[in-house]
Amino acid sequence: MVAAATLATFVVAALASLFMAWAIGAGSSGSTPFAPAVGANAISVMRAGFIVGLLGFAGAFLQGANVTNAVGTELIGGVTLTAGAAVVALITAAVLVALGVFAGYPIATAFTVTGAVVGVGLAMGGDPAWAKYQQIVSLWVLTPFVGGGASYATARLLRADGVSEQWTVPALAGIVGLLVANMEFAGLGGAAGSASVARAAAVEAAGLVGLGETVWFVAASLFVALVAAAVVGRWVTTDKTRGQRRFLLVLGGLVAFSAGGSQVGLAIGPLVPLLDVVAVPLPALLVGGGVGLLAGSWTGAPRMIKALAQDYSSLGPRRSIAAMIPSFAIAQTAVALGVPVSFNEIIVSAIIGSGYAAGGSGVSRRKMLYTVLAWVGSLALAFGLGYGVFTLVSSVLGL
Repeated sequence: MVAAATLATFVVAALASLFMAWAIGAGSSGSTPFAPAVGANAISVMRAGFIVGLLGFAGAFLQGANVTNAVGTELIGGVTLTAGAAVVALITAAVLVALGVFAGYPIATAFTVTGAVVGVGLAMGGDPAWAKYQQIVSLWVLTPFVGGGASYATARLLRADGVSEQWTVPALAGIVGLLVANMEFAGLGGAAGSASVARAAAVEAAGLVGLGETVWFVAASLFVALVAAAVVGRWVTTDKTRGQRRFLLVLGGLVAFSAGGSQVGLAIGPLVPLLDVVAVPLPALLVGGGVGLLAGSWTGAPRMIKALAQDYSSLGPRRSIAAMIPSFAIAQTAVALGVPVSFNEIIVSAIIGSGYAAGGSGVSRRKMLYTVLAWVGSLALAFGLGYGVFTLVSSVLGL
């Protein structure tokens, strides 16, 4: 039976996790996915906040396990986070993210949580997980160049003279469909855990008809890609502007879903080492984190949506589409690898790259500089506060 003191500490840690989930929903997963769509006047700010909350909740439950386990168990070696350590890490990170929300600057959530968890873990006497750090930092450093570069190239293609949007937009939709076919979802893999729609369909088809899983996997992936291209192609042919905005809303929904799958792990990951003690299943924890994201999206996201949509770059539908496609691809890569990644970094980099495709029109260089400084500063500050606060609290309370 769980001791009363242990249970009470877990409850405090769970409340801290819920606060962290709210802060993420208000500032990262809730604000970034639909910011380009709002900037392109495809959806209102309040409606964007409502929809992104629902999709983020779904993503948290269906795709949140990988990043959750990584944050909880792979950022530090030699020690296991205690309930007290989880409380310190979560509150430290959540306060920094909340300050960014209310100040109107998109603090990188992944930076603050990672810094706080590593700081607390080292204060406990843990060992640095250098291999995981290398993987995380590589993705963080590559994101602005890959995301910004891809969005720039895509925007230039869509704006090029002599290139018809009647085929470029459907072709991009086909690429998105290919990515969707290979998104992994909890429950599709049976006893193996998660699997993609294409992989699950291939397993079933190979069992019934034969020809091998690889053939059916390729066929299923191409089928989804062709359907996506055909649907968006019909939208664009019927009404070009309206079709682009519809496609942009679909992209926003996919990024919102991916944000839930990635960002929920930043809120509930530090609780994972405690689950064996209090006998709480991971799916229940994912639901709780999803509820926190939902609440944050509905109550706090509109402010940050406005900041991202209007302060960084006022994008039209084409440049917004160019920003969202690489954002979706990077987000799903991070979910698959179990790497905590900042959606603010992903979206802001893509918006800037897309904005520069039009000669940098509407891009605020001053805002860009402050944002980059906030990202770097939040990582260092979260690490220092996590280490210092836990050292102080543990010396006083004996955690």
